[in-house]
Amino acid sequence: MKFTPHLSTLALLVATSQAAVQGFDISHYQSTVDFAGAYSGGLRFVYIKATEGTTYTDPKFSQHYSGATNAGFIRGGYHFAQPGSSSGAAQANFFVAHGGGWSADGITLPGMLDLEVANCGGLSTSQTVAWIKSFSDQYHSLTGRYPVLYTNLSWWTTCTGNSAAFKDTSPLMLARWASAPGTIPGGWPYYTIWQYKDSNAYGGDSDVFNGDEAGLKRLASG
Repeated sequence: MKFTPHLSTLALLVATSQAAVQGFDISHYQSTVDFAGAYSGGLRFVYIKATEGTTYTDPKFSQHYSGATNAGFIRGGYHFAQPGSSSGAAQANFFVAHGGGWSADGITLPGMLDLEVANCGGLSTSQTVAWIKSFSDQYHSLTGRYPVLYTNLSWWTTCTGNSAAFKDTSPLMLARWASAPGTIPGGWPYYTIWQYKDSNAYGGDSDVFNGDEAGLKRLASG
C-alpha cells in the first residue's frame, strides 16, 4: 500500500499515543518474514494481502498467514479494491473465499478493504460510495463483521466526496506517513489503525493500533 511519504519518527508517535500497539502490513513483496523476530521486537498484529479484484490471490498469503499465526500474532487478510473491474459484492465473495474471512476467535482481525486504486477506478464519487457499500454489506452478510476501510484523506475526499456513510460501521485504517495522523476523513471521530510509515524493520509498512492490546483483541473478537 503506497501513498506519498512524509518524514516519520517513532518517538513522536509514541509521545502522541501512549496506549498504542505496534503492527505492520505485508504482501508477496516481502517474500520471507521473520515473524518470531517481529513478535519479539514488540509487534502484535499484522495485515496480510490476500486478494485483488476477483482473479488475483497473493502467492505468499498462506505462508505469511501461517507464519503469523504460529508466532502468536493477531492477524487478518486484506483485499486490494479494483472498483472498475467488478462489483463490490463479487470482490467481497472472492476475498472471503480466499483468506479474507473472520471468526470471533480473538486472533482474527476483520478483513480490510484497501482503497487506493488510481483515478478512483474510473468511478464517480456516488458510484464509489455505492461500490464500497456493496462490498461492505456483502462482507458483513458473509462474516457478521464490517470490513476495516484503509484510505487516506486525499483519496477519500477525491473518490467519495469525503462521504461519512461508513463512520458508524467500518473501522478506519488511516494512511498518512507522518509524525501525526492529521485530519481524519469521512466523519470518523478517530482512526482505529494508523499506517504511519512506509517501511518496517521486518518488512512492509508500519502500523499502530489506537488503543491497548486488550482493545486490539476486542477488535478481533466482535
